[in-house]
Order: sequence, then C-alpha cells, then structure tokens
Amino acid sequence: MTGSGRLEAIEVARKAVEAASDKQASDILLLDTRQVCGFADYFVICSGDSGRQIQAIYDEVGHSLKKSGIRPHHAEGALDSGWLLLDFGDVIVHIFALDERDYYQLDKLWSQAVPVLRVQ
Repeated sequence: MTGSGRLEAIEVARKAVEAASDKQASDILLLDTRQVCGFADYFVICSGDSGRQIQAIYDEVGHSLKKSGIRPHHAEGALDSGWLLLDFGDVIVHIFALDERDYYQLDKLWSQAVPVLRVQ
C-alpha cells in the first residue's frame, strides 16, 4: 500500500472507519494485527443493524477508498450471510450483522491484536 501517491495502510484503515461511521455502523473496531497476523496489517470490524445498512456500509467503504485510488483486491460474503468482507491487501474490512458478529467473535479471536480505535 505504501509508496509515492499511495496511502499508508493505517490511512486506508482510518478512511474505512470514517466511511463506516458515516453510515452509522455500530461498534467499529480498528485493530493493528501486524504482530499477530501474517496476511494483513489492520482489521476494521463493524456491525450494521439491518441488511440495508450493512450494504450501505459496504458500498460507502468501497466508494470512499475508490476516490483515493484504492480498490479492494477481493470481496467476499453475501448479504444474507450477515458478513461482508472487503480485502484491501494490508487492510481487511469486516461488516457484520449483529448476530453473526456475536457468533464469530472476531474481536475475541484476534484479542492479541492491538486496538487502535473503537467507536461505539
């Protein structure tokens, strides 16, 4: 992600947090995973109250980063699964329905990661 004209990974993560917040995502967590994860530097984990809101968060994160020249390498999930994922390389954004977030407990799974920011 780094280099001339490119955003640092932390900047990408913060833009994702900002975009999720703009769509009223709940319990937004930014984790620094560099010491505990070999495939990403940061995770953004957030929740939406409805399928419509989850889709709006997903769309806003993608649109916001696209304006900065950052496109996801990969996207996963289906709205009816309650978990959408955007993979920006060094930054992975997880958008959950409330029940699925509680079920998968990524916050606990990655508890060794350093919390950078939490917006509740």
